[in-house]
Amino acid sequence: MTKPTRSRETRADQADIQAVSRVSQILSLFDPATPEVTAVEVAERLGLNRTTAYRYCTSLVAAGLLERSPDGGYEPGGLLLQLGAFAIGHRRVVNLAPRHMQALSRATQTSAVLSLWGLTGPVVSRVEETVSTIVVVSVRVGSHLPLDTAQSKVFLAYHADQLSMERLIGTLSGTARDELRAEVDRVRDAGYCAAMSTPGIVAVAAPVFDEYGICASLAIVGPDNTLSMSDDAPELRVVVDTARELTHELGGHYRPDDSQRAV
Repeated sequence: MTKPTRSRETRADQADIQAVSRVSQILSLFDPATPEVTAVEVAERLGLNRTTAYRYCTSLVAAGLLERSPDGGYEPGGLLLQLGAFAIGHRRVVNLAPRHMQALSRATQTSAVLSLWGLTGPVVSRVEETVSTIVVVSVRVGSHLPLDTAQSKVFLAYHADQLSMERLIGTLSGTARDELRAEVDRVRDAGYCAAMSTPGIVAVAAPVFDEYGICASLAIVGPDNTLSMSDDAPELRVVVDTARELTHELGGHYRPDDSQRAV
């Protein structure tokens, strides 16, 4: 008599896990380029039938995780925004970084950018824009950075879960995948990354560590006619020194120093 009960409990547990997974997939559809989705888009992108997608979206609205938009779609709800703000507010690096970022921006006359790791890549969490130049290059807070950016490569090089990082790299096509792997290896050797993922815009990034490992990437961004990608660029040294200082303040170990001593 107990076996059918256990079987039903097992199926119920599996259904709960699947529901949580579906909710995660729906919420991961949102990014700065996709502030709103429809039930039809959810169905198409996740391979669900429209009735199921609509049922999930309606349930998420009831839970406060989504809201109906004026256009009839769905956008992040109040509870989701509250939880996001709470999570970011409790990241020590976000609280300690502003002073370092302001000094970095002044010293390099560029915008300083701090990113945290999101679900599948870095998310811009704070920006300090330079006030000393006429032309300002910046990044929107909340932007999800592609894998070919300097800050992404820094995370790919130092993230604790290298298996997950390899899975992300593996989603790219053959040539792009091989080039990214080679670049990530270079980042591990050098301890930083200078890249031009957007034409005319250079980003120079270094990792920031707390006691658990990499917790953020710190970068400066500027036009390529003023910010160099050279290994001996003075701005590069300022970025690395700032990332190291922030790491020490967080009680972390600055791992790039190990590879440099080994050399």
